[in-house]
Amino acid sequence: MRDAAGEWARIVATLIRTTGDWDVAEESAAGAFERAAETWPRDGVPRNPGAWLTTAARNLALDRLRRRGVEAEKLREWADAERDAGRTAGPPDPAELVARDEPSWDDRLRLVFTCAHPALPMEARVALTLRTVGGLETPEIARAFLVPESTMAQRLVRAKRKIRHAAIPYRVPPAEALSERLDGVLAVLYLIANEGYLASSGDHLQRLDLAAEAIRLARLVVSLIPDSDEARALLALLLLQHARSAARVDAAGDLVPLADQDRTRWDAREVAEGLALLTSPGSRSSRADDAIAGPYRLQAEIQAVHARAATAVATEWPAIVARYDALAALTDSPFVRFNRAIAVGEADGPAAGLAALAEVEAGGRLAGYHLLPAAQAEFLRREGRTAEASDRYREAMVLAPTAPEVRFLERRLADLDRG
Repeated sequence: MRDAAGEWARIVATLIRTTGDWDVAEESAAGAFERAAETWPRDGVPRNPGAWLTTAARNLALDRLRRRGVEAEKLREWADAERDAGRTAGPPDPAELVARDEPSWDDRLRLVFTCAHPALPMEARVALTLRTVGGLETPEIARAFLVPESTMAQRLVRAKRKIRHAAIPYRVPPAEALSERLDGVLAVLYLIANEGYLASSGDHLQRLDLAAEAIRLARLVVSLIPDSDEARALLALLLLQHARSAARVDAAGDLVPLADQDRTRWDAREVAEGLALLTSPGSRSSRADDAIAGPYRLQAEIQAVHARAATAVATEWPAIVARYDALAALTDSPFVRFNRAIAVGEADGPAAGLAALAEVEAGGRLAGYHLLPAAQAEFLRREGRTAEASDRYREAMVLAPTAPEVRFLERRLADLDRG
């Protein structure tokens, strides 16, 4: 199918609403896709694949409810909900229970907000979003975050149990809470994208499947909440980062720093789409008001500066420093201050960069973060302080979490030793 993941989210979202049972919804959706894999190669793809999958999933959900002996209870719940909503028509027959409404956009929006509910631990929000909205299988999610499958399965079970026992509502937050809750949704997608952009461990620098899934989910949120500037900005940020994926590694999968990347390998379509999102009608930059830029817009604008530079030396580093200053005013993140320090070094010279990094290091919040000594080593190398640079490269190598980063630092150290 053209958008199997989108159909998955649509079907699961509606079945959760109509049955109130997350397991039934996911099992029925999975069963429908399995039947499609078995029958479509033999009988041909139906004219409306989405409708076929929806019907199959509804029938499977009804069968599961009957087998579990909860049909009557679900019917009573449906009748109570109808009465509370002010509708007086009698309850449907059992089949109508899971077939009554064609899935609508707000079903998926309910699903996104429920998976990212603040009552759940952040790791559970990420896992539940990838499983329920993204349609990833439990082993896939476990592999992505390098935990045993049993651990990830337990994490998902606990999250669903928390939703049930804490009576977390399956709904879009009220208007007064929407902005705050949307921030939580975007934070989950941002975390997924970060793991895709720079893996926290393992043999690969990037996890492109996670990066692509984060983009797909961000597109979904933008389609559901099109007037959110931060949602559009997050999508722009992810696209502009993902556009450089092919150029960020060489043929061996080793890291290629931004300054050395072949910019002709950047995905021009993703760059164009990302830039357009930042200037599209309704975006902050297209309005005449004085709305304060949010953190995702500022980060996207930083990536836009890189995207617009024809070469590394043409990068407008002062503009990037200015945006990091604005970002630092919004957040106390040490990573923002670290990235700002690097931008200062590029704009004002390695001595200025080292001074800014020293301030970050003095804060003590990035102890053990491998990129701090790696950045210091780079500026020290440019300053001609080779012995100090060598020490910092070695420190970074010990801390580096992925094999490609270790190899990159080894090459840097070897180049330094050769003078």
